[in-house]
Amino acid sequence: MGNAVVQLLVLAGIAVFLILRLRSVLGTREGYERPPVSATSRDRQPAAPEVIEIEDGADDDITDHVGEYSDAAQALTAMKFNEPEFSVGEFLEGAKGAYEMILMSFERGDIDSIAPFLGDEVYQTFIDVVGEREDQGLSIDAKFVGVREMSLLEATYDGGTKEAEITIRFIGELTSAVRNSAGEIVEGNPNEIRRQKDTWTFMRCMGAKDPNWKLVATGE
Repeated sequence: MGNAVVQLLVLAGIAVFLILRLRSVLGTREGYERPPVSATSRDRQPAAPEVIEIEDGADDDITDHVGEYSDAAQALTAMKFNEPEFSVGEFLEGAKGAYEMILMSFERGDIDSIAPFLGDEVYQTFIDVVGEREDQGLSIDAKFVGVREMSLLEATYDGGTKEAEITIRFIGELTSAVRNSAGEIVEGNPNEIRRQKDTWTFMRCMGAKDPNWKLVATGE
């Protein structure tokens, strides 16, 4: 598997309603109460993007996803300047697969398999939520349908540390039901497709040997 594919699949994430704290960790589904702000989102100012001059005109790989003169465009340009093989389009396409991978792993409670793709705070939150779910004898019966919509909301780049962050908005479709220890459905419907809304922020140091993008913040 090529480095570019690994880098894309290595994006990391969340999602699936639970009865209690689960809703405060992941996004919201239509038809359910809107949860409070994600417990894993970070309260810090984004780094000022490194200004890179584009000599040959607009880069379609960037302007297809963000405004040509936006701060996000400047940040993405800096990322590509420091790592020429980086492609925004490929990153977003790979994010679709990553979204399903992380979402389904979380549903199964298999956090170890996605641990390398999670920031410390997100990892600990996932562990805590899965532990609470198991303590209550709850399990998730879910099937992923697909990503209905996705968009790049924000990008920042710190020229000093070469730390890049990209925030993506996902609207996924899936079936999901919460079952108790007796196998009875206590919430949801395994035969009803619902939309899942998530906003994920991924981070990586551009030019680093480690190709992994890590999920460092989640929200709705």
